[in-house]
Amino acid sequence: MAIRRSLLTTAVAVIAGLGATTVPASAAPVAPAALRSDPIYSYANAVRETVWVDTGLTAPNGSRVRVATDIIRPREATGRVPVIMDASPYYSTLGRGNESQKKTYDSAGKPVQFPLHYDNYFVPRGYAVALVDLSGTARSNGCVDVGGRSEIASAKSVVDWLNGRASGYTSATGSTTATASWSTGAVGMIGKSWDGTIANGVAATGVDGLKTIVPIGAISSWYDYYRASGATFTSGSPAGLAQVVENSAGAANCGSVKTTLTSGSPSSGDYTAMYRERDYVVNAANVKASVFAVHGLNDLNVKTINFGQWWNVLPARVERKIWLSQTGHVDPFDFRRSVWVDTLHRWFDHYLLGIDNGIEREPASTVEQKPDVWKDDASWPLAVSPTTVRLRPGTTAGVGTLGTTAPPAGSTASLTDNRTSSYDWINNPTTTSSARVIYRTDALRDDVRISGTTQITVTATPSQSAARLSAVLVDYGSATIRNYRTTGEGIRNLTTRTCWGESTTGDSACYLDTAANTTTVSQNIIARGWADLGHYAGLDTRRTLTAGTPYTITFNLASTDQLIPAGHRLALVIGSTDTSFISSAGTNPKLTIDLSKTTLRLPLVGSL
Repeated sequence: MAIRRSLLTTAVAVIAGLGATTVPASAAPVAPAALRSDPIYSYANAVRETVWVDTGLTAPNGSRVRVATDIIRPREATGRVPVIMDASPYYSTLGRGNESQKKTYDSAGKPVQFPLHYDNYFVPRGYAVALVDLSGTARSNGCVDVGGRSEIASAKSVVDWLNGRASGYTSATGSTTATASWSTGAVGMIGKSWDGTIANGVAATGVDGLKTIVPIGAISSWYDYYRASGATFTSGSPAGLAQVVENSAGAANCGSVKTTLTSGSPSSGDYTAMYRERDYVVNAANVKASVFAVHGLNDLNVKTINFGQWWNVLPARVERKIWLSQTGHVDPFDFRRSVWVDTLHRWFDHYLLGIDNGIEREPASTVEQKPDVWKDDASWPLAVSPTTVRLRPGTTAGVGTLGTTAPPAGSTASLTDNRTSSYDWINNPTTTSSARVIYRTDALRDDVRISGTTQITVTATPSQSAARLSAVLVDYGSATIRNYRTTGEGIRNLTTRTCWGESTTGDSACYLDTAANTTTVSQNIIARGWADLGHYAGLDTRRTLTAGTPYTITFNLASTDQLIPAGHRLALVIGSTDTSFISSAGTNPKLTIDLSKTTLRLPLVGSL
């Protein structure tokens, strides 16, 4: 393929309605001139085809599982080209991107619309784009197993096919084979949410040919999507999620798979063999591909513990980069578009084309500290070791001080599980509430930064045989933040469009522009964690508690990176059932917290 040396250019539109704090495209940390792939191939004339790749697995009805892979690649390329792959269950159901695009086909079944901008932008620059329907979805056969063996094989087998190690066919059931003689074998996987989750899972197999992954708001352990240290989230079940995306054949033939999903996800919150199979963190040592992780720090769908634990266990040899925004479950194309497209372009150029453009030597961490205000750092997290923080009682019951000084021996505080929300607990922080206890710092003398994963150890005595624990970190002080709890999760759509690549009649490269959706608050939860006290001895088995007996449990709060300004106060709030997120246990149990045996390990940069 052809690569030109040119001045770095970026497609940037002046968007009405963007505030003065918007970071311009020129803020991207790039060299003024570099080797880069240029748009020299025809998008309109590109090859569009579907290949059904054999995963090597057999469906419950006895058929071989083949996954439909829609491919678009430059027709004029005289050499082989690398591949950008997005493997998804959503192409015929929920769609992809801010505008919920779905795949479309002509009357002969030939692909017409490839969702998202990857094809429009990268195919003219000499890349192929492959969009894979995961097993049991859209035009693939087999079953949806929600991050399990079949779905990982769905994408891994395509990497293998692109490298000549698996069989592809021109139809779902026929015997005419298709080869990828046009492929260099270099593959980059990208995707948001479930799509990015599959990228994590395939990378954890160590498959040859996978050069890089770009997981966006992705799961690293399905246990941590449905459970939190034994507590059960109220957001659904694996079998229910399978039903959302499965095709008609999957609905008819895959009852046994859904039964396995249900039995492997008991309400006890235990970490079962089913969840172990879907825990990619345990196999992270196999990762060879570079990793460009993106996550919204206020993502309440795929909780941020997923990126934090994945990042922390990646082998030292893995080259990596991370973007952390103040949005919820949002794609960077919709919160920092021009800089994102340019950065992604250079990332793929480097890892898939081998261009020495220096991106791997740039700051590895970029964090949004206020709406549209970004901070680069050489690495992440910034905190190299945690600060141990203690809880001291005050003169008001259940209200005290957060700091580094230990409480008096024998100090306790009590709360009752009245099944309310953490959003209620943080109100009126100087008064007693039966539902929670709260400990705050004095007004901070200087800015501090919490960068990493907070861990809490609580010693609690329950009044019943089962109980939940919830803990949240709160920033008290006036601030303008992205409005992540409303529609858009921190962004709003504008009426204008900008174009990112080339278009055809059936596949437009032009997308709605967006801007930050902000709100002013006086208090904001910056990290959350939950646990079932019955899992104090481990996640494998929930134990029945003895009323009146103290138990000690350690669990993580969400991974985060937050700047707490001088003058603000940082607080820890402990409650029981946080009804905004988890189900209850017991019948309104009372919990007595032993403050002398309760500690917070805070990834703190600065001092309280």
